[in-house]
Amino acid sequence: MKRRVLTAGVALAVLTGAAALAGMPASAAPAQSAAAPAPAAQSLAAPDIAVANVQAHLTQFQTIATQNGGNRRAGTAGYTASLTYVKTKLQAAGYTVTEQVCTDCTYRSNNLIAEWPGGPADQVVMFGAHLDGVSAGPGMNDNGSGSSALLENALVLAQQNPAMTKRVRFAWWTDEEQGLNGSDFYVRSLSTVQKGYIKGYYNFDMVGSTNGGYFINRITSTTAAPLKAYWDSLNIQPEENVEGQGRSDDYSFQQAGIQTSGYASGASARKTTAQAAKWGGTSGSAYDPCYHRSCDTTSNVSATVLNRSADGIAYAIWQTAVGTVTNDFSVAVSPTSGSVQPGASTTATVSTATTSGTAQTVGLSATGAPAGVSVSFSPSSVTSGGSATMTVSASASAPAGTYTVTVTGAGSGGVSRSASYTLTVGGGGGCAGGQVIGNSGFENGTSPWTASSGVITNDSAQPARSGSYKAWLAGSGTTRTETLSQSVTIPAGCASYTLSFWLHIDTAETTSSTAYDRLVVQVGSATLATYSNLNAAAGYVQRSFNVAAYAGQTVTVKFTGTEDYSLQTSFVVDDVTLQAS
Repeated sequence: MKRRVLTAGVALAVLTGAAALAGMPASAAPAQSAAAPAPAAQSLAAPDIAVANVQAHLTQFQTIATQNGGNRRAGTAGYTASLTYVKTKLQAAGYTVTEQVCTDCTYRSNNLIAEWPGGPADQVVMFGAHLDGVSAGPGMNDNGSGSSALLENALVLAQQNPAMTKRVRFAWWTDEEQGLNGSDFYVRSLSTVQKGYIKGYYNFDMVGSTNGGYFINRITSTTAAPLKAYWDSLNIQPEENVEGQGRSDDYSFQQAGIQTSGYASGASARKTTAQAAKWGGTSGSAYDPCYHRSCDTTSNVSATVLNRSADGIAYAIWQTAVGTVTNDFSVAVSPTSGSVQPGASTTATVSTATTSGTAQTVGLSATGAPAGVSVSFSPSSVTSGGSATMTVSASASAPAGTYTVTVTGAGSGGVSRSASYTLTVGGGGGCAGGQVIGNSGFENGTSPWTASSGVITNDSAQPARSGSYKAWLAGSGTTRTETLSQSVTIPAGCASYTLSFWLHIDTAETTSSTAYDRLVVQVGSATLATYSNLNAAAGYVQRSFNVAAYAGQTVTVKFTGTEDYSLQTSFVVDDVTLQAS
């Protein structure tokens, strides 16, 4: 906690930052043993945080301080080693970890941000503690205690890996002792939208004071409710953190309009008689007798207070961000309408997405098509998040008219979702219409495609956009040319003609200026487009071309991939259609 000078003519050191851990004297401890689980822990449905594990992190911080001049002040080797210790633990647990350089801190140093990859990215709950200490001592209660309790909570969350209703982001701040500079820098770096994503920030600064109290920031606020509920379950009777107001990192978030709360166990202010009566300890003495002093070692941390703080943090995490999520998905059809002449066919893409919980298998079917019209899917089932090609085929006897086709996805979890597709069947004559590319998703062997050996493949090294098969040209890193082609007859008399395909390009080439490897797309003798290693990008991109100039003709649609002698470039093509309507 940073120091603030009070106006009563007395220089009073006050701590609002992180906390450390030590054994509370028997006279100071309330009746419950530090090692015993909280009485209501079973009913509160959050994990018990082992105080021994929290103390082990604290011991590491003590060792780091001892090996680096006796302190962990921001900008020193002791602070850097503390950050490395926390970062290494989090990365091994599976967190996305980022160091943010605080360029305008008093002592240039880094914040550490760790995000658990679960829950919606626009619904974030943050839990933070300052990692730095003062130069006078190792800073075990201030704030090794808060930093250690937070770290163990992060590791337990990763170990249990529960379903998440919100995204949890942990932070360890630098330069708090010089004026909340690290957290202030972080908040200023956020856009308005990013600030809006943060639904609450919880701060833990000095949570193991040996003559400690039980204080909650903004205790009557909705944000504070889970922290208070846990301590209420222990009959602790917590109070508002008056001493710490505006003096720790929650203030940076509060000033930005973000709701805040947090735990603290007190700094240099003195325990009252009433507080000693309900909490134990010594009235008239400072909550932390070693605040900002060299004696702020691991012996200056109460295991009881630390244990209750760590368990309360876990309860707040579970209450705000963990829950049972029903597995669900959505279904969509694109385009949402199409037309077909008797004797022809048309296609559309059916896309699914996992909207909550985990992905599941979705079986596809359709109802509402008239007699003489069939609807098929390739593939017939997908994992939610995947897509399939829907082919609508009209026989010569299909009746003219407009129909609503309902596309239904039946999930393996028992949930069904559907989408509508408007189908118009023409009266024959004029534009025959439909989709004229055969085997457009490559799922039915090679015919009617003509391709170089191995181009049409289900090799998992390059996944298909839909189904299992695709056309993979080049990608060997050796000099070669591969082709893929199909001869098609394009009907006359239609209003529009669109050739579309999905293309994924990845490359080992490192240049940003030279096209070494190429894919040429042709209709007949005309080149529609040329792509190269310079167009590499993640995922598939749909490419579409107007081919109305070839109406009434039989032409060849051809893809030619060429590669030079080194550094592969893969051109992966899937779901090729030529739609006339």
